[in-house]
Formats: sequence, structure tokens, C-alpha cells
Amino acid sequence: MNNLNIIELFVQYKSYYLLGIRITLLLSLFSLVIGSTLGAILSILRLSKSKFLSFISTAYIEIVRGTPVIVQIALVFFGSYVVTGVQMDKFLSALIALSLNCAAYVAEIIRSGIQSIDKGQTEASRSLGISSGQTMRHIILPQAIKNILPALGNEFVTLIKETSIASTIGVADLMYASKIVQSSSFQPFNPLIIVAVTYFIITFTLSRLIGLFERRLAQND
Repeated sequence: MNNLNIIELFVQYKSYYLLGIRITLLLSLFSLVIGSTLGAILSILRLSKSKFLSFISTAYIEIVRGTPVIVQIALVFFGSYVVTGVQMDKFLSALIALSLNCAAYVAEIIRSGIQSIDKGQTEASRSLGISSGQTMRHIILPQAIKNILPALGNEFVTLIKETSIASTIGVADLMYASKIVQSSSFQPFNPLIIVAVTYFIITFTLSRLIGLFERRLAQND
């Protein structure tokens, strides 16, 4: 066992790594979708004329961005049992925590996108009798989303790396797979190299795709 090189180690334990890749990607994708939806709501609330709604949104964003993700995951996982008396599923706990964390960052991305749109468009639409809700939904948001898509792509790349923290509560992601291989093969170092290379391949590929997408958007503009 101790004489296995990195390639042999991956081949022998590929089932663990492949499962880890699938869990990591699913967790990242679902967290981004849910987080983006919540983030859109938070950004609109923060820009609301209601001081109360704006305060609630701002407070949530600052608290979430000001605390470590690992603490948030632990709070959701262990807090669910304290509050309800029922232990929440590990994957679901990580999904909730990462989605709530992602929402805070996406809210700021969307807010900056909305504020980048010329205010004259809002004034023009209102002069035409279009309500503020319709203006936001049909005029401002479509343009803002186009502007922030690259930033959302970068958030997805960051989220993939942050999912590694989910292994602390036993989610069978890539980091958890490396722990299993470490204990089974008695090799503390090589399993981590495999995980590092795998994360790099995934994030590097996504980064190149995001770059290609940005160039396409620039050409369309």
C-alpha cells in the first residue's frame, strides 16, 4: 500500500474520488442557484426605500460575510438538532449553509450591477407610466444580470473550493474522499495531491469557460 504512486492510488480508489467530484459539483451548483435567488431578493431589499427592509438585508449580508463558512456550516448542522431535536442530513446542512453564505456575496454583486445601470433609464420608464416593479423586472434587472454574469461565474469557482469545508461534518465531497484514502492507504500526502490537482482542473476549466463567455459578451456589446 505504501508503495503506490499517485496514479496507482487514484486508480485503486477512483470510486471515492469520483463520488467526491459528483458531490462537490452538485453541492456547488445547487448552492449557487439557491444563493443567487436569495441574493437577488436581498439586493432588492437593500435598495428598497424602506429603511427597515434595507437594514435587515444589510445586517444579514454583513453578519454572513463577517463570519467563517465553517462556523456557519457547524451552526446549521448542530443547531438543527438543538432547535428541532432531529439531526439534519449532512448534505442538506451544507447546502443550506453554503446557499445562505453565497446569497450574501451574490446580493452585493447584483446590487453593484443594478447600480451600474444609468438612472436615466429608470426615470424615462417612470415618465412613461411604467411602475417601479415593472421597471426593475423588465428594464433594470435584465441589463444588470448581463453585466454581472462573469462575476457570478467567478463566485461559482470560489464556491467549488469552499465546499471542501463541508467535509468537516462528514459530507462525502472531495476532501472527505481524501480522508478515506489516507486512512485506507496509510499515505497522508499523495491523496491530498490528487484532490488538489482535481480541484485545480475543475476550477481552471471553469475559469477558462468564464473568460470565453466574457469575450463573447464583449463582442456582443
